[in-house]
Amino acid sequence: MQWTRMKEEVLAAGGCRVRGRLPDHAIADSTAGPGASGSGAVFFSNGKGRVRLPVTDEGPITLLARPDRRALLEYAGQVIAGEVEPVGLHCPRQAFITVTPACRFRCRYCTVPAQEERRRSIEECLALVEGVRDRVEAIALTSGIAESVEEEEDYVCDVVRALGRFGLPIGVSIFPAPDTPRRLHALGVVEVKFNLETATPDLFERYCPGLPYDRVLGALASSVPLFGRGHVFSNVIIGLGETWTELADCIDLLVGMGVVPVLRPLNPVAECRDCERPGPDLLDRAARHLKAKLQEAGFDGSGAVTMCAACTGCDIAPWRDL
Repeated sequence: MQWTRMKEEVLAAGGCRVRGRLPDHAIADSTAGPGASGSGAVFFSNGKGRVRLPVTDEGPITLLARPDRRALLEYAGQVIAGEVEPVGLHCPRQAFITVTPACRFRCRYCTVPAQEERRRSIEECLALVEGVRDRVEAIALTSGIAESVEEEEDYVCDVVRALGRFGLPIGVSIFPAPDTPRRLHALGVVEVKFNLETATPDLFERYCPGLPYDRVLGALASSVPLFGRGHVFSNVIIGLGETWTELADCIDLLVGMGVVPVLRPLNPVAECRDCERPGPDLLDRAARHLKAKLQEAGFDGSGAVTMCAACTGCDIAPWRDL
């Protein structure tokens, strides 16, 4: 089984059993994203691609691990050799911090509002990066919304200023206020990710009540001239009821703006716990459509240095997996 199909099957299955002994710094905990509030995950690499493997007690996928990092990924009678990668915070090679791991909004696919954790202080953020400094090459920040979009932006900007002392590239993914792209760019942030999340405005209204879809679209459009094509990103969740045409149109829209879509398979949690994960065939079709559009446009995410497009563990990334 080729790497691409194996990864598509793994993402569709949603987890793996671990056998053997994991190396140091192998388990990643998440306070945001697909694995928020989960039991942890490991990252497996075949030398080119990377996949995030949520750790479960059952399922068709098995990771045979060794303390020297070498590992075998077994699925459907097929085996791929590779290694378990050490993580910084949340993912390999990055200190990925959720500044406020709670949110006053209630997006239906997200578990962050249920966590009700307090905001991290600037001192805590500094300590987190310091603790993994020897194994990270970048910093990534995301955040819920404690009080308001504007207040959260102000606080994240303060965190960015403080983290500048490490001299590492910083990427930021928050819900944007009108001036967010300009403010982040002025602070030296190198990449941004503002998430449309859904393929259509109607789905956004249904799944993200109280948040303005047009605000995200406007922030993406104004970010491209500042950060450059290939350094502005937007999550698009696959599996929220969109048609294929709607998904393809959303991909085309974003690429046409100079934005790299991050195609994220739905994790059935929160109010979507009864939904089905998108199957491997749909993930493959979407990724190949994205690859074709990026090739036509003349850019992709291969130059990303922060956040999801640099990691690619949770998604089929055409510039690495196809």
